[in-house]
Amino acid sequence: MQTGYQQFCTVARGAEILCERWTPLVVRELLCGSRRFNDLHRGVPRMSTSLLASRLQGLEAAGVVRRTAAGKVWEYSLTEAGEDLRPIIMALGHWGARWIGSRLRDDELDAGLLMWDIRRFVRTEALPPQPVVVHFRFVDARRGERVWWLVAEQGAVDLCREDPGRDPTLVVESTVRALTEVWAGALTPAQALASHEIRVEGARRDAERLWQWLGTSAFAPTVLRLGASARRQAPTASPAETAVAGTAPPRARRSPRPAPAASAPA
Repeated sequence: MQTGYQQFCTVARGAEILCERWTPLVVRELLCGSRRFNDLHRGVPRMSTSLLASRLQGLEAAGVVRRTAAGKVWEYSLTEAGEDLRPIIMALGHWGARWIGSRLRDDELDAGLLMWDIRRFVRTEALPPQPVVVHFRFVDARRGERVWWLVAEQGAVDLCREDPGRDPTLVVESTVRALTEVWAGALTPAQALASHEIRVEGARRDAERLWQWLGTSAFAPTVLRLGASARRQAPTASPAETAVAGTAPPRARRSPRPAPAASAPA
Protein backbone atom coordinates (compact mmCIF):
# COMPACT_ATOMS: atom_id res chain seq x y z
CA MET A 1 0.00 0.00 0.00
CA GLN A 2 1.39 3.37 -1.03
CA THR A 3 1.77 6.10 1.57
CA GLY A 4 1.90 9.80 0.88
CA TYR A 5 0.68 11.76 -2.10
CA GLN A 6 3.34 10.62 -4.57
CA GLN A 7 3.82 14.19 -5.86
CA PHE A 8 6.89 16.38 -6.27
CA CYS A 9 4.92 19.45 -5.09
CA THR A 10 6.39 20.74 -1.82
CA VAL A 11 2.90 21.37 -0.44
CA ALA A 12 2.20 17.65 -0.81
CA ARG A 13 5.58 16.66 0.62
CA GLY A 14 5.27 19.05 3.55
CA ALA A 15 1.74 17.81 4.27
CA GLU A 16 3.03 14.23 4.42
CA ILE A 17 5.10 15.25 7.46
CA LEU A 18 2.86 17.80 9.18
CA CYS A 19 -0.69 16.73 8.41
CA GLU A 20 -0.89 13.26 9.92
CA ARG A 21 -3.53 13.03 12.65
CA TRP A 22 -2.24 14.55 15.93
CA THR A 23 1.07 15.74 14.43
CA PRO A 24 0.15 19.47 14.34
CA LEU A 25 -0.87 19.23 18.02
CA VAL A 26 2.42 17.57 18.95
CA VAL A 27 4.26 20.41 17.21
CA ARG A 28 1.98 22.88 19.03
CA GLU A 29 3.02 21.40 22.38
CA LEU A 30 6.70 21.67 21.49
CA LEU A 31 6.20 25.28 20.40
CA CYS A 32 4.50 25.95 23.76
CA GLY A 33 7.61 24.77 25.59
CA SER A 34 6.88 21.16 26.57
CA ARG A 35 10.05 19.10 26.45
CA ARG A 36 9.50 15.79 28.21
CA PHE A 37 7.24 12.98 27.09
CA ASN A 38 4.79 13.22 29.99
CA ASP A 39 4.47 16.97 29.57
CA LEU A 40 3.82 16.55 25.86
CA HIS A 41 1.15 13.98 26.64
CA ARG A 42 -0.60 16.34 29.06
CA GLY A 43 -1.25 18.61 26.08
CA VAL A 44 -2.72 15.77 23.98
CA PRO A 45 -4.41 13.63 26.66
CA ARG A 46 -6.67 11.76 24.20
CA MET A 47 -3.71 10.61 22.16
CA SER A 48 -2.31 7.21 23.10
CA THR A 49 1.24 7.16 24.42
CA SER A 50 2.29 4.66 21.73
CA LEU A 51 1.00 6.95 18.98
CA LEU A 52 2.73 9.95 20.57
CA ALA A 53 6.01 8.02 20.61
CA SER A 54 5.48 7.09 16.95
CA ARG A 55 4.79 10.68 15.92
CA LEU A 56 7.87 11.94 17.77
CA GLN A 57 9.99 9.32 16.02
CA GLY A 58 8.59 10.39 12.67
CA LEU A 59 9.26 14.06 13.33
CA GLU A 60 12.78 13.23 14.47
CA ALA A 61 13.39 11.25 11.28
CA ALA A 62 12.11 14.20 9.23
CA GLY A 63 14.53 16.58 10.93
CA VAL A 64 11.79 18.55 12.70
CA VAL A 65 12.50 17.32 16.25
CA ARG A 66 15.72 16.49 18.07
CA ARG A 67 15.94 14.15 21.04
CA THR A 68 18.60 14.60 23.70
CA ALA A 69 19.36 12.77 26.93
CA ALA A 70 18.62 14.64 30.16
CA GLY A 71 19.79 12.38 32.93
CA LYS A 72 17.63 9.27 32.83
CA VAL A 73 14.98 10.72 30.55
CA TRP A 74 14.78 12.08 27.02
CA GLU A 75 13.94 15.64 26.14
CA TYR A 76 12.49 16.76 22.83
CA SER A 77 12.99 20.10 21.14
CA LEU A 78 12.41 21.62 17.74
CA THR A 79 15.17 21.99 15.20
CA GLU A 80 15.45 25.06 12.99
CA ALA A 81 13.06 23.32 10.59
CA GLY A 82 10.63 22.76 13.45
CA GLU A 83 10.80 26.38 14.61
CA ASP A 84 9.95 27.43 11.07
CA LEU A 85 6.56 25.79 11.61
CA ARG A 86 5.63 28.34 14.30
CA PRO A 87 3.91 30.85 11.97
CA ILE A 88 2.09 27.98 10.24
CA ILE A 89 0.69 26.54 13.49
CA MET A 90 -0.20 30.01 14.79
CA ALA A 91 -1.91 30.92 11.52
CA LEU A 92 -3.93 27.69 11.67
CA GLY A 93 -5.06 28.53 15.21
CA HIS A 94 -6.07 32.07 14.30
CA TRP A 95 -7.85 30.82 11.17
CA GLY A 96 -9.82 28.37 13.31
CA ALA A 97 -10.67 31.09 15.83
CA ARG A 98 -11.96 33.33 13.05
CA TRP A 99 -13.82 30.93 10.77
CA ILE A 100 -14.79 27.77 12.66
CA GLY A 101 -16.62 29.55 15.47
CA SER A 102 -16.15 29.61 19.20
CA ARG A 103 -19.14 27.52 20.32
CA LEU A 104 -17.69 24.25 21.57
CA ARG A 105 -19.30 20.83 21.49
CA ASP A 106 -19.54 18.98 24.79
CA ASP A 107 -17.01 16.38 23.62
CA GLU A 108 -14.46 19.13 23.00
CA LEU A 109 -14.46 20.26 26.64
CA ASP A 110 -11.58 18.94 28.75
CA ALA A 111 -10.85 20.30 32.22
CA GLY A 112 -7.41 18.71 32.37
CA LEU A 113 -6.25 20.18 29.07
CA LEU A 114 -7.74 23.55 30.02
CA MET A 115 -5.88 23.68 33.34
CA TRP A 116 -2.61 22.57 31.72
CA ASP A 117 -2.98 25.31 29.11
CA ILE A 118 -3.76 27.93 31.77
CA ARG A 119 -0.84 26.81 33.91
CA ARG A 120 1.79 27.25 31.22
CA PHE A 121 0.57 30.70 30.18
CA VAL A 122 0.14 32.27 33.61
CA ARG A 123 1.45 35.84 33.44
CA THR A 124 4.07 35.54 36.13
CA GLU A 125 5.14 39.16 35.64
CA ALA A 126 1.66 40.28 36.79
CA LEU A 127 1.71 38.21 40.00
CA PRO A 128 2.39 39.80 43.40
CA PRO A 129 5.68 39.03 45.19
CA GLN A 130 3.95 36.79 47.73
CA PRO A 131 2.88 33.22 46.81
CA VAL A 132 -0.48 32.83 45.05
CA VAL A 133 -2.65 29.72 45.38
CA VAL A 134 -5.78 29.51 43.23
CA HIS A 135 -8.14 26.61 43.92
CA PHE A 136 -10.34 25.69 40.94
CA ARG A 137 -13.53 23.67 41.40
CA PHE A 138 -15.38 22.43 38.31
CA VAL A 139 -18.98 21.54 39.05
CA ASP A 140 -19.44 19.39 35.94
CA ALA A 141 -16.01 17.93 35.10
CA ARG A 142 -15.28 14.25 34.79
CA ARG A 143 -14.52 12.41 37.98
CA GLY A 144 -10.90 12.98 38.96
CA GLU A 145 -10.75 16.33 37.15
CA ARG A 146 -13.04 18.42 39.34
CA VAL A 147 -10.51 20.07 41.67
CA TRP A 148 -7.19 21.70 40.83
CA TRP A 149 -4.70 23.99 42.56
CA LEU A 150 -2.54 26.47 40.71
CA VAL A 151 0.46 27.44 42.87
CA ALA A 152 2.66 30.34 41.83
CA GLU A 153 5.76 31.29 43.78
CA GLN A 154 9.06 32.96 42.89
CA GLY A 155 8.32 32.92 39.17
CA ALA A 156 7.43 29.21 39.03
CA VAL A 157 3.92 27.85 38.49
CA ASP A 158 2.85 24.35 39.50
CA LEU A 159 -0.43 22.54 38.88
CA CYS A 160 -1.67 20.07 41.49
CA ARG A 161 -4.62 17.73 41.70
CA GLU A 162 -4.26 17.27 45.44
CA ASP A 163 -4.51 20.04 48.02
CA PRO A 164 -1.02 21.53 48.54
CA GLY A 165 -1.87 22.28 52.16
CA ARG A 166 -1.70 26.06 51.79
CA ASP A 167 -4.43 28.63 52.31
CA PRO A 168 -5.86 29.55 48.91
CA THR A 169 -5.63 33.12 47.72
CA LEU A 170 -8.78 32.61 45.67
CA VAL A 171 -11.34 29.87 45.06
CA VAL A 172 -12.82 29.71 41.56
CA GLU A 173 -15.97 27.65 41.00
CA SER A 174 -17.02 27.20 37.40
CA THR A 175 -18.47 24.99 34.74
CA VAL A 176 -15.86 23.59 32.37
CA ARG A 177 -17.53 25.37 29.47
CA ALA A 178 -17.59 28.80 31.13
CA LEU A 179 -13.88 28.87 32.05
CA THR A 180 -12.95 27.40 28.66
CA GLU A 181 -14.91 30.11 26.86
CA VAL A 182 -13.32 32.83 28.98
CA TRP A 183 -9.91 31.36 28.22
CA ALA A 184 -10.72 31.19 24.50
CA GLY A 185 -12.10 34.75 24.35
CA ALA A 186 -15.68 33.69 23.59
CA LEU A 187 -16.96 34.95 26.94
CA THR A 188 -15.69 37.80 29.09
CA PRO A 189 -15.03 37.28 32.80
CA ALA A 190 -17.66 39.92 33.59
CA GLN A 191 -20.28 38.02 31.58
CA ALA A 192 -19.43 34.70 33.23
CA LEU A 193 -19.60 36.26 36.70
CA ALA A 194 -22.89 37.98 35.97
CA SER A 195 -24.48 34.73 34.78
CA HIS A 196 -23.06 32.92 37.85
CA GLU A 197 -21.35 30.36 35.62
CA ILE A 198 -18.17 31.40 37.40
CA ARG A 199 -17.89 32.41 41.06
CA VAL A 200 -14.74 33.78 42.66
CA GLU A 201 -14.24 33.76 46.44
CA GLY A 202 -11.51 35.71 48.16
CA ALA A 203 -10.28 39.24 48.65
CA ARG A 204 -11.89 41.58 46.13
CA ARG A 205 -8.56 43.06 45.05
CA ASP A 206 -7.15 39.61 44.27
CA ALA A 207 -10.38 38.55 42.54
CA GLU A 208 -10.19 41.55 40.24
CA ARG A 209 -6.55 40.75 39.42
CA LEU A 210 -7.24 37.08 38.74
CA TRP A 211 -7.92 37.57 35.04
CA GLN A 212 -4.73 39.60 34.64
CA TRP A 213 -2.81 36.73 36.23
CA LEU A 214 -4.40 34.03 34.07
CA GLY A 215 -4.50 35.86 30.75
CA THR A 216 -6.11 34.11 27.78
CA SER A 217 -5.35 31.66 25.02
CA ALA A 218 -2.89 32.79 22.34
CA PHE A 219 -5.81 32.77 19.89
CA ALA A 220 -8.30 34.68 22.04
CA PRO A 221 -7.30 38.06 20.55
CA THR A 222 -8.67 36.92 17.19
CA VAL A 223 -12.04 36.10 18.77
CA LEU A 224 -12.04 39.38 20.69
CA ARG A 225 -11.27 41.38 17.52
CA LEU A 226 -14.32 39.88 15.84
CA GLY A 227 -16.46 41.64 18.42
CA ALA A 228 -19.65 40.71 20.18
CA SER A 229 -21.08 38.85 17.18
CA ALA A 230 -18.43 36.15 17.58
CA ARG A 231 -18.87 35.78 21.32
CA ARG A 232 -21.55 34.03 23.29
CA GLN A 233 -23.90 36.58 24.78
CA ALA A 234 -24.37 36.68 28.54
CA PRO A 235 -25.33 39.37 31.05
CA THR A 236 -22.69 41.98 31.81
CA ALA A 237 -21.65 42.35 35.44
CA SER A 238 -21.47 45.66 37.21
CA PRO A 239 -18.06 46.55 38.71
CA ALA A 240 -19.36 45.48 42.12
CA GLU A 241 -20.16 42.02 40.75
CA THR A 242 -16.72 41.25 39.34
CA ALA A 243 -15.76 39.41 42.52
CA VAL A 244 -17.71 37.49 45.12
CA ALA A 245 -16.14 37.87 48.54
CA GLY A 246 -16.08 34.77 50.65
CA THR A 247 -14.10 32.82 53.18
CA ALA A 248 -11.42 30.53 51.82
CA PRO A 249 -11.69 26.85 52.77
CA PRO A 250 -9.65 25.70 55.77
CA ARG A 251 -6.07 24.78 55.23
CA ALA A 252 -5.55 21.18 54.22
CA ARG A 253 -2.83 18.90 55.51
CA ARG A 254 -1.89 16.82 52.49
CA SER A 255 1.33 17.32 50.58
CA PRO A 256 1.26 18.53 46.98
CA ARG A 257 1.50 16.10 44.11
CA PRO A 258 2.16 17.23 40.53
CA ALA A 259 -0.83 16.78 38.28
CA PRO A 260 -0.62 13.59 36.16
CA ALA A 261 -1.65 13.53 32.51
CA ALA A 262 -5.37 13.89 31.99
CA SER A 263 -6.99 10.81 30.56
CA ALA A 264 -9.95 10.43 28.25
CA PRO A 265 -11.18 7.90 25.70
CA ALA A 266 -9.36 8.15 22.39
